[in-house]
Amino acid sequence: MFVKPAPGLKIRDPELKDLIPEEGRNVSDDDLYWHRRLRDGDVVLVEKTDAPAAVQPAHDLGSE
Repeated sequence: MFVKPAPGLKIRDPELKDLIPEEGRNVSDDDLYWHRRLRDGDVVLVEKTDAPAAVQPAHDLGSE
């Protein structure tokens, strides 16, 4: 699951021993620590929908 800190909070990742970036981080779905953080409102679950944009081929304007 992808989580980010709730506004105004700094949350430590117990596995990596650093703070979760404001942009968020993938964490283990089956870790009770993260489920408690979600339940307590310390982190928010983020749906990662911004997939990288597909590369569009450049159009050759001279060949129309």
